Amino acid sequence: MRKEIPYKIYLAEDELPRQWYNVRADMKNKPAPLLNPDTRLPITEDELSAVFCRELARQELDDVNPYIDIPEPLIDFYRMYRPAPLVRAYCLEQKLDTPAHIYYKFEGNNTSGSHKLNSAIAQAYYAKQQGLAGVTTETGAGQWGTALSMACSYFDLDCRVYMVKVSHDQKPHRREVMRTYGASVTPSPSDTTEVGRKILAAHPGTGGSLGCAISEAVEAAVTSGGKYRYVLGSVLSQVLLHQSIIGLETKAALDKYGVKPDIIIGCAGGGSNLGGLISPFMGEMLRGEAEYRFIAVEPASCPTLTRGVYAYDYCDTGMICPLAKMYTLGSSFMPAPMHAGGLRYHGMTPVLSQLCADGLMEATSVTQTSVFDAAVTFARVEGILPAPESSHAIRAAIDEALKCKETGEQKTILFGLTGTGYFDMAAYGRHNDGSLTDYIPTDEEIAASLAQLPVVE
Repeated sequence: MRKEIPYKIYLAEDELPRQWYNVRADMKNKPAPLLNPDTRLPITEDELSAVFCRELARQELDDVNPYIDIPEPLIDFYRMYRPAPLVRAYCLEQKLDTPAHIYYKFEGNNTSGSHKLNSAIAQAYYAKQQGLAGVTTETGAGQWGTALSMACSYFDLDCRVYMVKVSHDQKPHRREVMRTYGASVTPSPSDTTEVGRKILAAHPGTGGSLGCAISEAVEAAVTSGGKYRYVLGSVLSQVLLHQSIIGLETKAALDKYGVKPDIIIGCAGGGSNLGGLISPFMGEMLRGEAEYRFIAVEPASCPTLTRGVYAYDYCDTGMICPLAKMYTLGSSFMPAPMHAGGLRYHGMTPVLSQLCADGLMEATSVTQTSVFDAAVTFARVEGILPAPESSHAIRAAIDEALKCKETGEQKTILFGLTGTGYFDMAAYGRHNDGSLTDYIPTDEEIAASLAQLPVVE
């Protein structure tokens, strides 16, 4: 018999996970290897270490060890804002008049306002351990850039951020938080890098994309004479590894009350939060210990999983990063300037792509206006203004709860509330004014981008 479920389930500090979980170790079909963009051969640790910190390169290539120890200095840092609460959405359930039980893992209780700090602090730590002067990165909505700026400030590292231009212009306050932590912020594409100038020439007036910003950040790192390395906030396996702390805490909190979710939902851009949330649950399913339904929710304007193809592609628009086998719209795809900037990426992490290809996870896409409708519904009853990215998961959770209302089923729904939307008031303003629009790319637009996929034998 279940105990009384509180509104918020908190773990004690001594219950903080001390190891990250590597879901690849339990995958029968491992993600395809990253390829060197020049040789088209599986990339080596030495090659990857020219771009990433050495320890992060090791983690990226490790698909064998299921658990990796979290360094003690990171445990100490995590204690500032972790364990994060798991919330039973009683008020939302009542509003929807659904028999479903709804839970959300809230990752907004830190300066970045999102889950991104979980990996940012780890990557900054390894950069400091390697004796680097600093790191370069990209950011979309600004949550990753903010998290990394804070992490670099903590370890006294220089931080150079290339921010997707449309988000740079839409979210000046997020930019100023980064600068307050000492980071330099450059709108991307810019004329400060060779690849940026090429992208501007090919797409004059573009609002940019995460793929563009990645290219610029990588170029800045590899031309630094070894003083800097590039760090990434999503997509890579090392990031999903660090973010597994979300799912590990969530499962521990649910286990305290004997709760098992039927449906687990997360927004999907590059895949970091979704991968982190589902990892331990997916591990159970891969080992044959439990069954779950996993749903990735992406924007209809950048429908990677739902309308892309599963193929090798460049991780960046400038085509200088390793090739990854993933669901992709093509590295040249330029998403519409929607407000969920963190989901404007042309590909999906190889880990989630493989799980999707194997039928272990499903995907759906939702429009921007429907997402903000869900965000407002949630904010009015749960008291948190959610980020546009997180609101994609809220949309799907509400839809699943309403299905339960129709059928009378009492399913348990879990979703990730990855961050807050208090720097996204321009978007909420447009929603309140009724001026938000939906853009869905045509088949022809996607086909044109996919036609430029690299040929891999």
